[in-house]
Amino acid sequence: MNRSRACHAFLPAAALALSLWLPFAARPQDARESDAAAALSAALVAACRANETQFASYLTADNKAAYLALPAEQRRALMKRISLTEESGKPLLSSDEKNRAVLHCQAGGATPEFHFGDARIRENLAFIPVSVANMREAEFGLVREGGGWRLLSVGLLLLDIPELSKQWAEQDVVAREEAVVATLRALRGAVESYRRMFGKLPESLAQLGPGPENQVSPEQADLVNEELAAGSRNGYQYRYRIVPGANENESAFELAASPVDYGQAGHRSFFLDSTGKVHAADKHGSVATSSDPLLLREKESE
Repeated sequence: MNRSRACHAFLPAAALALSLWLPFAARPQDARESDAAAALSAALVAACRANETQFASYLTADNKAAYLALPAEQRRALMKRISLTEESGKPLLSSDEKNRAVLHCQAGGATPEFHFGDARIRENLAFIPVSVANMREAEFGLVREGGGWRLLSVGLLLLDIPELSKQWAEQDVVAREEAVVATLRALRGAVESYRRMFGKLPESLAQLGPGPENQVSPEQADLVNEELAAGSRNGYQYRYRIVPGANENESAFELAASPVDYGQAGHRSFFLDSTGKVHAADKHGSVATSSDPLLLREKESE
């Protein structure tokens, strides 16, 4: 084969190899926009269906690992926030007159409609505005990673699941601690009810617990459930102590609650004093006392 014929034979193979190695940025703009819109649509479909595995595949590598490590309720919560639903739904895809994606997520009595706008591509980044009926428009950001588009941001919020998981954990702790205060107040009410019913204070929380149906007694007053009667709820241990007075009617009582698994269930320990005021402090799991600071709300009520 002469040099000219060899050169012509080589050209098709070279062209094919070059096309395979061309960087992603060299693809036609409309194809890249279509790819990005398709990835966002697939991510929203997975969120609508509450399909954790499919949804995770549209997250960046770091976010995917952090997402799969979240508790199940937090994984579901993130998909609910993305899909704007409270339960898994049925996605229906269509397009508008400009051939842009429209996604309906039928979930119970709600059917959010996501209307995609035109994608903007900036090298390995894509930004797609999405409007939902009766809500403001939000722009989804995607990044090219691992050969596909992955969710990067929603509106002005960077989708940083490791950081979000920390924030959610902190919010969960705050919610549990608020519930502890409410439980202390409920226990105080139950003890006072016991005193009115039987003319004395109970010797222990166990006497506030349930008994046989229609058989209320000083030993089983049926004022709290079995869990609280045993002195525990949601990772906290509850303690009850009588403060003796000159006589039975003048006796008072105190309640305390401390986290069993410090840092996981909560950080602060709580103490309800004989006047009904709640004190709180980070005791690293130890029992709080009346010498600990009052809750801010208690100070404000003074």
